[in-house]
Amino acid sequence: QNEKELQDVVKQQEEKILQLIDKSGEVTRLKEEVSQLKRSLQRAETEAKVLWEEMQKQEPQIDTAYVQERVLLRQEVDKLRLLLLEKEDENQLLFNKY
Repeated sequence: QNEKELQDVVKQQEEKILQLIDKSGEVTRLKEEVSQLKRSLQRAETEAKVLWEEMQKQEPQIDTAYVQERVLLRQEVDKLRLLLLEKEDENQLLFNKY
């Protein structure tokens, strides 16, 4: 009787662990999706910012190559800033861990 109860408890615990692993995977997937959405939003905001700045200059003929170059440069700066923040976060996690 005790052995059967113990087996049932172990089985329940295994099921709970598997559920937690599934949820952990889903949380990781959702975090990655949020991260991708943030990057997409940042790119769109960067492009909008550059275009707005160019429109404010009210130049009769906007050089599209120049605007595109500015957008790409802003995106590169934002990308580098994001990489720096990620590295700082990693360093902070390592610092907190040890």
